[in-house]
Amino acid sequence: MQQSLLRTLLTAAIAVCGGLLFQYLHIPVPWLLGPMSSVFVASLLIRSEQARPHWLPSLRNTGMIIVGYAIGLSFTREALIQIVRQLPTMIVLSILLMGLCMLLALLSMRLARIDLPTAMLSSVPGGLSQMVTLAEEMRGVNLTTVTVFQVVRVLLIVLLVPLLVVSPLFSTAAGGGSELPGAVPVGLSPVLGLFILCGVLMIALGLRIRMPNAYMVGPILSTALLVQLGVAGPEPSTPVLQIAQLLIGVYVGLLLKPSQAQKKLRLLLTAILTSLLLIGGSLGLSEVVGMMHGLDHITGFLAMAPGGMDQMSIIAHEVDADLSIVSAYQLFRLFFVFFVISPLLQLLFRRVYGSRMKSS
Repeated sequence: MQQSLLRTLLTAAIAVCGGLLFQYLHIPVPWLLGPMSSVFVASLLIRSEQARPHWLPSLRNTGMIIVGYAIGLSFTREALIQIVRQLPTMIVLSILLMGLCMLLALLSMRLARIDLPTAMLSSVPGGLSQMVTLAEEMRGVNLTTVTVFQVVRVLLIVLLVPLLVVSPLFSTAAGGGSELPGAVPVGLSPVLGLFILCGVLMIALGLRIRMPNAYMVGPILSTALLVQLGVAGPEPSTPVLQIAQLLIGVYVGLLLKPSQAQKKLRLLLTAILTSLLLIGGSLGLSEVVGMMHGLDHITGFLAMAPGGMDQMSIIAHEVDADLSIVSAYQLFRLFFVFFVISPLLQLLFRRVYGSRMKSS
């Protein structure tokens, strides 16, 4: 217990140094990318298992709750109206994105010499934890391959997307939608306890019904509901949001194990190639949604980027994109993958491959 605590404190110190360095260098989203990069480098350099970086899932969950609360505050009535209007577009573009993922799965199968079920689960952008969990439940799927592909894609997206949105490619300023119109000024609020209570209850319900990413989705839903009822919550201060980014960034940085990177060269190269193609395809789809609904380039790209909802929402907040639209697209795709694509894949695999693919 004491050794685990010391490793966690050391990891936190490394993460803070990384955040400060990235902030000093003016790198986009420094408190997400800095801790993520510094902890990953530390994992590569530190050989002793007793001194390797360590992070508790509860710390990552805390960061998710804070980010989920901030996202929920952006779901004003005006934003909700826009989301309802764009729902058909969300459905169509999600289907198109999944179609692109299936094509990339066929490419991965040939290049990395893996079977089709493994390639499909490796290519679907349904969230790292959800896809790895699904792979664990299905016999015949190579869990290591799925993990490598999903982790590489998450890391590439988290590294490249912030650089893209501040590049000349997106010269048009964002629409300023990341301000939280449903929030009250920073500070303690008498209603903060209500938001906390409702968030805890929604998380508990989400865990019970196996809601994807319950620690983020739960606070989003409970906070958005209270905002729709006219309850104004306190806006998280900048240091609080930076801490939340650090808590999540460390977790992401520890996902890719150095041992996997050294032994899976073919998988890594294929994962990098398909991830870049997926980002390019998402960029094209973002132009479609931008033209259809008049969204700025940054908001459209972050809405369609196949990254985790937490990372894309953090980036949206940092670059002043429309947070409610970005999180709505990401949230819809998360549920679409979890409740539509995953069951369809399971059914397909069982029919095509028979008993080999039965859930364990």
